[in-house]
Amino acid sequence: MEDAIAYADSVGATAWLLVSASLVLLMTPGLAFFYGGMSRTKSVLNMMMMSFGALGVVGVAWVLFGANIAGGEGAYFGNPFSDIGMVDVFATGDASTIISAGFGATFAIITVALISGSIADRTKFSAWLIFAFLWALLVYSPVAHWVWALDGDGNAIGLLGGAGPIFSDEWFPQDLAGGTVVHINAGVAGLVLALILGVRKGFGKEPFKPHNLPFVMLGAALLWFGWFGFNAGSAFAADAVAAIAWVNTTAATAIAILGWLLVERIRDGKATSLGAASGIVAGLVAITPSCASVNVLGALVIGFFAGVFSALAVGLKYKFGYDDSLDVVGVHLVAGLWGTLAIGLVGTSTVGAWDGLFYGGGVSGLGAQAVAALITIAYSAIATLVIGLLIKFTIGFRVSEEIEVSGIDLALHGETAYEEAK
Repeated sequence: MEDAIAYADSVGATAWLLVSASLVLLMTPGLAFFYGGMSRTKSVLNMMMMSFGALGVVGVAWVLFGANIAGGEGAYFGNPFSDIGMVDVFATGDASTIISAGFGATFAIITVALISGSIADRTKFSAWLIFAFLWALLVYSPVAHWVWALDGDGNAIGLLGGAGPIFSDEWFPQDLAGGTVVHINAGVAGLVLALILGVRKGFGKEPFKPHNLPFVMLGAALLWFGWFGFNAGSAFAADAVAAIAWVNTTAATAIAILGWLLVERIRDGKATSLGAASGIVAGLVAITPSCASVNVLGALVIGFFAGVFSALAVGLKYKFGYDDSLDVVGVHLVAGLWGTLAIGLVGTSTVGAWDGLFYGGGVSGLGAQAVAALITIAYSAIATLVIGLLIKFTIGFRVSEEIEVSGIDLALHGETAYEEAK
């Protein structure tokens, strides 16, 4: 009987991970709709192709080398050549081991795709594909290892893990689904690339309005749906942790919509569909690291302020002069940073690993979260700068001004999203 129960639990966990991986994979086409709708008519296909390009390039990079870097032994990164093509993983014949590696691929893909929104309207597609391949292996995979790599006993052995070289097994950063690995990492990379490529022609002088708001809302809906695989799936079992993550993800996202719309209503006098869709993403981003570390009240606090902070932050690009085209910095970096640090405030040991400041745990947890965030920011900024400049000064990263003005879709892809009326 015990063997039968154990087998059923194993099959159930594998089934949940198969579903979760599929949900996360859906997020990247969802992101294509979200970003595509926010783009201008003449560049919508290029924007969507950057997401689909990430699917292709990063998917290959992960199964060849990335899974080894992220999941290997050591505090800093695994040997990228230890199991090229996951031959040894397949040889185990263990379903959970195989799909765990596949689950990791979907995270790598969506993280790289997120970056593309910061450089819309002006990026060579070939340069983007090269960047995506290099960044997935040299930036995403090592950071994923720092946070999630485990030894045979299930101890987090990476640089930012409880059994790693920096933190203790009592006070260590909590990041179930990727506040540091995914959102802070991608947000910083987006900012660096936006600075490397420079502003679009007309930035700050003419409006760059979304060309298709229904696309934006469809994309937000697909992202929210897929995000349950992202957060609840990161429990690696259909258990109480997954259930807590699911409920917290729903609660935080729902109130983030209201937080964003409240800012719009007070500031602009109108609550917009773009604001609602952006609030969804801000809430999802913020609850990602904390979904299994807080109770529902904590999730509501995190979600509400994620909506408020991101709604305010998206205007900073005009003040500081960086052209983050589709607000990767304002949403993913800001909400990701807030969600990561907020665990140190509203985290509770009844759900997570330790109590945050507001639950009597002191500042140790907040300090651990801050250190993890700062290390991620520093590494992502430096590594992205090196990769970006290498591409810029070799094959070039930006299209010509003529192509940017006339339309990047037709010039780079030989097609347009909408035919002119005859």
